[in-house]
Amino acid sequence: MVRTIRARFSKGVFEPLEPEVPTALREGEEVLLTVSTPAGGDLADPIAGTAGALKGRVDGGTLKRHIHARGERL
Repeated sequence: MVRTIRARFSKGVFEPLEPEVPTALREGEEVLLTVSTPAGGDLADPIAGTAGALKGRVDGGTLKRHIHARGERL
């Protein structure tokens, strides 16, 4: 089984933040854990971490013209 869950690290222990996780595992079962922390520590807004990433690289007006030229909608 492969699954991504949210957890909190507290007092040296990872505590699942999703109630169904404990029922999906047997007591004492070994798992592989990959740790990924959200940018800025904000899980509520994953897009916030990308804000400004294209500043100085992309001109908004030029981008809009290219999108409209291809017949796409914003």
